[in-house]
Order: sequence, then C-alpha cells, then structure tokens
Amino acid sequence: RVACAHLVDGRARPSAARARRRAVRWTVVGVGVLFASVVIGLFAGAVRIPPAGILGWMAGDGGLSEQQRAILAQLRLPRVVLAGLVGAALSVSGCAYQAAFRNPLADPYLLGSAAGAGLGATAVIVLGVADAPLALPAAAFLGALGGVGLAYLMATTRAAGRTSTSLLLAGVAVASFLTALQTYVQQRNTDNLREVYAFILGRLGTGGWHEVLLALPWVALAAGVLLASRRVLEVLSLGDLEAASLGAHVARDRAIIVIAASLATAAAVAVAGLIGFVGLIVPHAIRMATGASYRLVVGLSLLFGASFLILCDVLARTVVAPGELPIGVITALIGAPFFALVLRRSGGAR
Repeated sequence: RVACAHLVDGRARPSAARARRRAVRWTVVGVGVLFASVVIGLFAGAVRIPPAGILGWMAGDGGLSEQQRAILAQLRLPRVVLAGLVGAALSVSGCAYQAAFRNPLADPYLLGSAAGAGLGATAVIVLGVADAPLALPAAAFLGALGGVGLAYLMATTRAAGRTSTSLLLAGVAVASFLTALQTYVQQRNTDNLREVYAFILGRLGTGGWHEVLLALPWVALAAGVLLASRRVLEVLSLGDLEAASLGAHVARDRAIIVIAASLATAAAVAVAGLIGFVGLIVPHAIRMATGASYRLVVGLSLLFGASFLILCDVLARTVVAPGELPIGVITALIGAPFFALVLRRSGGAR
C-alpha cells in the first residue's frame, strides 16, 4: 500500500509540475505578445516615429521631440490602452459565457447586452443629447445591463428555473425584441443613421484617457471576480448535474459569473461600441492551442484578448490609410471564418 501511494504521488507530482510549467510558459508568452502589440500599436500612425525611439520613450528616455512625445502620450497610447482594455473585457467575458453555458459558440453579446446597448445609444443619438458629457456611454452601459437583466427575469419565470438553456432562449428573445425596437427608432430618424452605425460597427478612434478611466474600474472589478471564479468555471463546464454533485451551487454561481461577464461587456460596449467576435475567437483559440482548462484560459484570455484587439486596431488604421476602417469590420472579417471553423469542429465532435 505504501509503495502504491508513493507511485501515485510520483505520477501526480510531475503532472502537477507540468501543468504549472505550462501555465508559466503560456503566461510569459502572453505577456510578451502583449508588449509587442503595444509597441506595434504605438508605432502605427501617420507620423513616423522610430521603434527605438518608442522603446526609449517607454523606458523614460527623452530622445524624441516634443511633438512626437505629445503624439504618443495623448493620441496613440490612450487608444492602445483602450483597445487592450476592451479586448481583455470581451475576451474574458466570452470565456466565462462559454464555460457557464457549456457552449463553444457563446460570446459576450449572448444575453441581449449588445442589443440593449445599441438601443440605448440610438435613443440618446436620436434625442440629440449624445454630445452631453457621459450621455452616450451611460446610455449604452445601462442598456447593456438592462438587456441582460431582462433576459434573466424572463428565464426565472420558466418552471425549469435559471438553467443554461432557459437563459440562452431568453437572451435570444430579448435580443430580437430590442433589435426590433432599435430598427424602428432608426427608421423613424434616418438623419442620425451615420452616427448610429458608427457606434454599431465599433470605434476606438475617438477614445482617450477619459474613456479609459470610465471603463477601467468596471472591467477590473469583473475581471477580478472571473479570475477568482476559475475553479467554479471549470466545474460548471462539466454540466449542471455534475457541478451540483461536486457541491457547486449552480444557479448562484452561474448568476455571479454572468453578472460579472455582463458588467465587463457593458463597460467595453459603452466606450467602444459593438465589436463582435472577440469573445468568440480568443478563448476558443487559446483552448485549441494550449489544451488547457478554464483555470488557465481565463487569465490567458485577458492577455491575448488585449493583444488581439490592439493588433486589429492597427489593421483598421493602416489597411486603407490615410482613411480608417471601423474596427468591427476587421474583427468580423477574422471572426466569421473562425466561427464557421468552430461550428464545424463542434458538429464533428457531437
């Protein structure tokens, strides 16, 4: 018996050690990719600034001109930080939704948050108060949370309770209803269509430090909750019955995770508009590449999600330079084929 215990321990310890080494290795890779993405994001722009000068500026060296330092500090850096913040929020939210609903095709806009944010933004644009301080982000934020809250309210009226299936169906119904309302409002106010579509397709060009400070507390709070819930996500990904048999409070735990993920999504939408596919692409790509569990994927989603959207924003700024594409177009061009690939793999697995 002692020999068997020693053998089991001898096998378990290297396995745990390998898991730790893999986590450290992928975390280092994620930090490195994020740093490289930030440098590339600072380099991209109409005014050419040498990469060596950018690195020196990041290290505190004063080798750049006053104009170059102003461009980096007031224009490019806040845009890069905002892109990273939004990408991390959408990616970690998608990871949480995919685990909570056991659906690899789930994304942060699943429960009507996108439709609610779109309706809120459309309302303030049509009313002519979008230029008032905080009016547009506040309306989008409240609309996104309202859409999720309405979906949750509908799900609780079902006899089955807040199961993953009832929440998904309620989310689809709420999203369809709010999208119909938004379409009606748009058709009644066609003079504002350009501004509405600018929000719907996503925007980072108008972002600055003000938007970063608006979103940062909410994203940090939600990310902290989701990082602390990594083991719960792993259990929920097994299914409701299995999770309950392991001692999880399924309805309560799913509610906490959905609220945190929706909060991060609402904050991202409020400052950057609707940017699709990020929460679908990044977590699934990480799982495909690492084969890791949600205990590792949640943290990596923050790092690689930030890097992904920073690089997408670089493409949006440079593909048709000196013009600029909506960043939602870039993520859709990447995400649609990826979505088809995931759908095919999921169907093959079933």
